[in-house]
Amino acid sequence: MGSALREATGARRLLWGLQDPSWLLSAWQGRSAALRPLQLDESERSGRYGRVEPAGLLRFPAWAPFLHGLEPYDHLLKTVRDAVADPAAVLAFAYDWRLSVEVNGALLAEAAHRHLVAWRDSEAHRRARRMHPDGREARLVFVAHSMGGLVTRAAFADAAAHGSDLDADTRCVVTLGTPFLGSVKAAVILGGNRSDPLPALPGRGMQALARTLPGVHDLLPGYRCVDAGGDALRLSPSDVAELGGDKELAAQAQDFQRRMRAPGAPVLPGHRALVGVAQPTAQSLRLEGGVVYEQYESFERNGDGELARDPATGLPLRRDRAGDGTVYRDAAALPGRESVTWLPLQHGALAKDGVALAHIRAILTERDQDLGPALGVGGIGLDLPDCVEAGRPWLAHLRPAPGEELDSHAGIACSVHDAETDRRVGTGRLGWHDGGVAASITLPAPGLYRIRVTTDGTSPLTQLVLALDPTKPI
Repeated sequence: MGSALREATGARRLLWGLQDPSWLLSAWQGRSAALRPLQLDESERSGRYGRVEPAGLLRFPAWAPFLHGLEPYDHLLKTVRDAVADPAAVLAFAYDWRLSVEVNGALLAEAAHRHLVAWRDSEAHRRARRMHPDGREARLVFVAHSMGGLVTRAAFADAAAHGSDLDADTRCVVTLGTPFLGSVKAAVILGGNRSDPLPALPGRGMQALARTLPGVHDLLPGYRCVDAGGDALRLSPSDVAELGGDKELAAQAQDFQRRMRAPGAPVLPGHRALVGVAQPTAQSLRLEGGVVYEQYESFERNGDGELARDPATGLPLRRDRAGDGTVYRDAAALPGRESVTWLPLQHGALAKDGVALAHIRAILTERDQDLGPALGVGGIGLDLPDCVEAGRPWLAHLRPAPGEELDSHAGIACSVHDAETDRRVGTGRLGWHDGGVAASITLPAPGLYRIRVTTDGTSPLTQLVLALDPTKPI
């Protein structure tokens, strides 16, 4: 949901990515008609697109249930543009995230080829070649956050299928929090989070939207994540239908995932993966009567890839591997020899945090020796609700990384900011609650806020929270 969307004809009304935070409140807290234009209609399900079009990358903070808020990409774009020979060398590729990854991958492959041809034919490119030590011709570098990494992989698959030389034209691909193996969060979205009945209204609205979208079904976990007691199973299309999704879209998504995993499938050249760690992240799930129950642990595997089992009981062994709050850490990197950098950050912050942006700049400028070691050791996790009631206190829990302890809140600070302006509007009172460290926060009025937690020696943790109007039903 990181691209703004608008009507393709008529008034070309903006459908997603509006600046006004009051639209978010009305859309998710009662006025379901605001979301209806985003649902895929029968014509679009049949492949006749064009009713909705991308209107650029997200420029303002946004929010959707289960996703912890959506940050704009202005910091990432500035970093990339400042690192290259000329801003004209950068193409910001927005896409209709409602559609399938495969459809958007084909569009990206075409757009990347057009952009490279135009840049190579420009005077700015000729100047840059004269200044470069070896004078070589420009190649592509893809920088992709979240679902964008899946779209990028699909672009290489589409190019290979049509005999294109996209691989040869690409120097490297940088992915930030990309769910290569899917995310349990997608199943929770399609299930409407019925295991947690409050607040019910935003969850139902998101479920009604998501069940029509191929893009959401493409994010379903493709690994063995369903807890069956004595076994771990893959989520089936029938399971998806039972929990509230679309069986046909789930089957299509699984078929595409299998093709991406098959021997001989295209690889991402020079792949560098930035992966969020230390954040509480759903890694597996339990299904009971069509209700999804998130589980914050994954199933361990032996060296042969099979389930590791307890020798005494024969039950699968489990372990909390954490992640970025949305994508489990082992789902965000492809098996193989690509370079992986672990960062103790939330999903959205991977495209905004200063340390992550410094890594991206070093890769773009080919100063990889400046990257330093992986930074995933240590750090704390931030565990917040998606939305709260304005005027009512709630707790922001700080969690130690798996295998570590948080025995003090000395050196930790929590502040509350207006999401659009980043103006500080409050402070969280840190203390001990239920045996752990948490900050007590009261948001002053309905709207979108950014919670920021700073600690000694690590990057700030941030997450967006929507404060609902307590006078309206939730």
